[in-house]
Amino acid sequence: MGSTVLSLRIDGELLDRLKQHAAKRGMSVQDYVVRTLLRDDFDERFQAAVEETEKFYGAEEVTAREVT
Repeated sequence: MGSTVLSLRIDGELLDRLKQHAAKRGMSVQDYVVRTLLRDDFDERFQAAVEETEKFYGAEEVTAREVT
């Protein structure tokens, strides 16, 4: 898979916070931002899969199984 450059303008205060978060994890700001975006993308895809499963089985049936 290839890579593409994405350039963005962000507030200095936000950049400082990103630097702090990245430093805590021993990462560059670029790596931290990419990892965060990947995690968010995974969370969205996972939630969509859960919603599709609930539609397929019916939300009430899934809830009833979780209780028992």
